[in-house]
Amino acid sequence: MTTVNCTTRMVVAKFVDGGKIKGVTHDFAATKPEFHVFSRGDESSKALPILIEDLKAVFFVKSYDGDLWHREYKLFDRANVTARKIFVRFKDGEFMVGFTHGYNPDKQGFFLTPADPDSNNSRIYVINAAVDRIQWL
Repeated sequence: MTTVNCTTRMVVAKFVDGGKIKGVTHDFAATKPEFHVFSRGDESSKALPILIEDLKAVFFVKSYDGDLWHREYKLFDRANVTARKIFVRFKDGEFMVGFTHGYNPDKQGFFLTPADPDSNNSRIYVINAAVDRIQWL
């Protein structure tokens, strides 16, 4: 599953230094060391190159703004997925829970589907180098 190519998707790329870029990507692939993002709302502009090694995660989002009032549901009882349940804590202290089919610590990252079916994130590509702890639930 880590070779999935996500074409023409809205993303929020979060960097390990705390920065982030919102935009559209046409060439993200989990096996590549780089992809490009067109700035939010301006696909006519030049695409910005993004190096995976600089990132914490790539969030494939339903909207750029999300719902400010929504609090992420971090339990599994509402979810109906057959993948493995996982807890991820990043080196910056942020954590998330979800499901994965393809975690491998020897790869550059893996896809996680949030446990909350109402999350603004449809999927998240987690960069292994930015992870402090993984726990199976």
